[in-house]
Amino acid sequence: MRAAVLYEVGQPLRVEDVELDGPRDGEVLVRIRAAGVCHSDYHFMKGDLPIGLPCVLGHEGAGVVEEVGRGVTAVRPGDHVVMLFRPNCGHCEFCSQGRPALCWMAAQFRNTGSMLDGTSRMRSGGAEIKHFLGVSCFAERSVVPEQGVVPIPKDVPMEVAALTGCAVMTGVGAVMNTARVPPGASVLVVGAGGVGLNCVMGAALVGAHPIIVADLVDAKLETALDFGATHVVNARTRDMVEAVRELTNGEGVDYAFEAIGSPPAMGQAFRSLRRGGAATVVGIAPLGTTMSVDAGELVYQEKTLRGSYYGSTRPQTDMPRLLELFRAGKLPIDRLISRRYPLEQVNEAYDALLAGEVARSVLIPGQG
Repeated sequence: MRAAVLYEVGQPLRVEDVELDGPRDGEVLVRIRAAGVCHSDYHFMKGDLPIGLPCVLGHEGAGVVEEVGRGVTAVRPGDHVVMLFRPNCGHCEFCSQGRPALCWMAAQFRNTGSMLDGTSRMRSGGAEIKHFLGVSCFAERSVVPEQGVVPIPKDVPMEVAALTGCAVMTGVGAVMNTARVPPGASVLVVGAGGVGLNCVMGAALVGAHPIIVADLVDAKLETALDFGATHVVNARTRDMVEAVRELTNGEGVDYAFEAIGSPPAMGQAFRSLRRGGAATVVGIAPLGTTMSVDAGELVYQEKTLRGSYYGSTRPQTDMPRLLELFRAGKLPIDRLISRRYPLEQVNEAYDALLAGEVARSVLIPGQG
């Protein structure tokens, strides 16, 4: 099969032929139909986050089940599935508490680059190639754990399903699951990229008002207005905290979401809160990055600062629910897709992402 392999940090991905073994016990072979181009992969590509190499990247994908290993009962060949970069065991402490995004299983995939038995299903020239977050969807096919897929209706476009696997779940989930924003609450979203726009859609879906979006690029702010923002702030030309307070009668917002991964932006989101407000950090920062907040604001104003990973998802429940909202016309996921690329143009897709030219791009493996 063809796959995009990262051999060296700071170097482009190499699209080449890779050998792929079939699924073993408890595993599923998926033919990839769509893979989202997410900034999180780029953190690994440039070395902000550690990863074993060589590795097939891609963690936001959807496809069709081609084969299943012994003992698999959740899916069967022919099923359409969305792929999960946080698979969960279903019975550990965190899963039992309804917080499967913190399950040990996903951490094992991330830390080892292997399947649960400690081996890889991919090779090139006899050398092992590592898996990425249990997904590796920058490829024509991938072997994943049974717990790493959720079956979806066959009438859902694969591109939409792929984005649900990361950006949609992360952004909408941060609003609905992590922060639990109520109707009528005021919201600030810092960053109008793919995840930030999903925070905007989530805020619009729950009936928040106003929905303020801050970014440095006017074109992204215009896009945010199309997805439900009521006000936008170019933080390159205006002080964001001051602008937010002007838009909220000097109070600040009830809820703020940072969707960039920038410590200064996280601090600004916290300072933009009103008394009793809650800031949720969604963006991924480089490993070891720190941020600071005013301790007086934290205590005397009873502000809250928390993180949100994968939208605090319960995937077997949340993924179908999000797709039903899409099918009902209440969550316009398809409008996020700016461009489509064949797998061979994965590096060009990342160039466009880094240049701020797209909301979300999708790779279509097998098409040239």
